[in-house]
Amino acid sequence: MIHSIQNSQDMRQISDGEREELNLTANRLMGRTLTVEVSVETVRNPQQEESLQRASRMIDDVVSKFLEDLGSAKCHLTSLHSACSSEVPPGPVDQKFQSIVIGCALEDQKKIKRRLETLLRNIENSDKAIKLLEHSKGAGSKVLHANADSRLN
Repeated sequence: MIHSIQNSQDMRQISDGEREELNLTANRLMGRTLTVEVSVETVRNPQQEESLQRASRMIDDVVSKFLEDLGSAKCHLTSLHSACSSEVPPGPVDQKFQSIVIGCALEDQKKIKRRLETLLRNIENSDKAIKLLEHSKGAGSKVLHANADSRLN
C-alpha cells in the first residue's frame, strides 16, 4: 500500500519538498514494517496437547497402512473424518477418535478435520487417476488389436 501511494498520480502534483518528505516517511514506515514478525500460535493446556498428539498419531498410523490396504485405510479415514463432523455422518464414526478430538483445542479440531479432508480428497483423486490410466490402457490396446486385425485381413 505504501508503494502504491509513492507511485500514485497525486505524488506528481505536489511540490518537490513535500514529495521528498513523503518519500522519506514512506521509506521509514516500510523499514519498520519489514522488521515486524507476526506469529500466531494455538494456546493449549497439557491435556489438549496430549489429545492433539494422540489424534495425529492415529491419523499417521492409518496413513502408514495405505500401501498395504488402500480400501481399508480409506474406510478408516472416513470414520475418523465422520468423528470430526457435526452433521450426521453417512457411515460409521470412530468413537475413540471422536473423544480424543473433542479434547483438542478448537483450532486443532479444525486443522485435524482439514487434514482428513485433504487425505480423503487425495485418495479420491488418485483413484480417478488410476481408473483413467486403466481406461486409456484398455482403449489403447483395443486400438492396437483393431490395427493388427485390419492388417491381417
